[in-house]
Amino acid sequence: MARADDVERIREGLVAAAEAIRPYTPGDVAFERKEERGDPVTAAAQAADVVLRELLPEPGEGWLSEESVDNPSRLGLARVWVVDPIDGTREFIEGVPEWCISIGLLEDGVPVAGGIFNPVTDELVVGSAETGVTYNGAPARVSEPTDGAPVTVLASRSEIRRGEWNRFEDGRFLVKPCGSVAYKLALVAAGQADATWTLVPKSEWDVAAGTALVRAAGGVACLVNGEEPRFNKAEPRFPNFVAAGPTVSRALVDDWLRTAP
Repeated sequence: MARADDVERIREGLVAAAEAIRPYTPGDVAFERKEERGDPVTAAAQAADVVLRELLPEPGEGWLSEESVDNPSRLGLARVWVVDPIDGTREFIEGVPEWCISIGLLEDGVPVAGGIFNPVTDELVVGSAETGVTYNGAPARVSEPTDGAPVTVLASRSEIRRGEWNRFEDGRFLVKPCGSVAYKLALVAAGQADATWTLVPKSEWDVAAGTALVRAAGGVACLVNGEEPRFNKAEPRFPNFVAAGPTVSRALVDDWLRTAP
């Protein structure tokens, strides 16, 4: 089965990238600042990027990575790999165990398979619509809280610190801080949390793998206005992002996120 081969390639890529990162110690690594936005970058992420680029794309397949110079030739290709060698770089630098390796596969701009691996907690989420999603080898689905139960939401630590989540403290949500957005999406796909969302821009490499996983696990990944995001764009960024089970996502899009004060 071709899709099973894709998922296996993703699994192998995650393991290989983790091995490339292993010589570097989270919480005790040097880093530099990227020129364009000042985001931190480490030699660990660059080492993992090299490994993934050697392992994943085959002839005729495109490549988009946070740690690689973008090649616009990907825009004309049907299959494109979208990776973040270390999503949650700040957590990696600070030694917070909420970072991960993220690999997504697009076909005609749609995420069709993905894998996310947190080497510190040893959590591996991989899958596709055709093969299903597994969490550490066990079948996984998105969760749907019962009526009246609070919705468990994974939220950005930095957004919480800036007070951007104060408006959601109304009893409907049990907000838990978490680092990497890809890691948050993986936990939603695995049914370990009910939802996650961000109201600030995110890049395709942040959410491509997680989108494939959440959808394959029976959930919804969309923009705050309900629009389905299209991937492999010339400017690979989205203004915001929401991921949850069908019932919760519908409430978020139709009511909760629109009307929150």
